[in-house]
Formats: sequence, structure tokens, C-alpha cells
Amino acid sequence: MSSPSKRRDMDVMKLMMSDYKVEPINDGINEFNVEFHGPKDSLYEAGVWKVHVELPDAYPYKSPSIGFMNKIYHPNVDEGSGSVCLDVINQSWSPMFDLLNIFETFLPQLLLYPNPSDPLNGDAASLMLRDKQQYEQKVKEYCERFAKENIANASAEESSDEDVSDGNGVASSDDDVAGHVDP
Repeated sequence: MSSPSKRRDMDVMKLMMSDYKVEPINDGINEFNVEFHGPKDSLYEAGVWKVHVELPDAYPYKSPSIGFMNKIYHPNVDEGSGSVCLDVINQSWSPMFDLLNIFETFLPQLLLYPNPSDPLNGDAASLMLRDKQQYEQKVKEYCERFAKENIANASAEESSDEDVSDGNGVASSDDDVAGHVDP
């Protein structure tokens, strides 16, 4: 069996050779941003997000930390930090999964099938259950305001240049940036 570091290297290289734009942070492969486009035929189709990925030393035996850097309106994504509530990443991760699974399957499924009964964003969950049409409008507004390709690129650049935070890991200089992933 290969070592975790060889597997990490292989998975990151596989992601970089795919259609995803991957931007390493600090010239390493343990932390990087991935440009993620919303899935086709979804409310999020027009959106482009920078997703921050941190790989733990024990990857692939321990799941990566995943978070949206620019805002997204979704019941299972914390609006402030960008943290993702996704069982397959947070609870049932397996070394059988790789980074491509996250971007080709897990995140698209999360956006296509939100789970308002297990929310990180209670307002989005409540609105989705109470008024589906208003919820859908708000999702589209967030995509337009925070998830256009040029906005996603600017948000990621600003947050990576920003060393000042409010102590909670959330960038304080720009309301459009969701923050940093909790390890």
C-alpha cells in the first residue's frame, strides 16, 4: 500500500490535471484553492466559487477541510465561514474517496439536493422550507452578486493577501469573502 504522502501527491496531481483550476497556497500541496462551477440545471449553475481545500497530514485516511471562499446561499453551507456540512466529508469519509470525488460528485450533489433538516445556515433552510420561490430568488441573487468568475477570483486573491482577521478566522476587510475553513 502506498504512503499517505504519495497518495496525497497523486490526488492533488490528478485534480490539477483535470478541468479544475487549482491554485496552490504557499507553494505546497497541502493547501490550495479550486475554482468550482455550479452544477448544470441547478439554481447554482451561473455561479463560480473558490473552494479552499486543506489536506491533513493523515490524508487520505482523514478527510480534507473544504470551504467556500466567496459567499453562497445554501442551507448546508455556513454563510460566514464557508464551511460545508456534508456527511461524506465530515463523518463518513473513506480513503476510497479522492479529491476529484469532492468536486465531481459530492459538492454538485450538495448544491443539487440541499438538506434543510441539517442546516449550517438556518435562515436559508427556513426560507427554503417556508417559501421555495423566495429561496430560489435569493440563491440566484447571491450567485449574481458573489459568484461570478471575476468576483470569485478577486475574493480569493483578497482573502489570500489578507492576514488580518477578527479572531474567528473570518476576513474582516471584505464582506464578500466568506472566510477561512476551520481545520
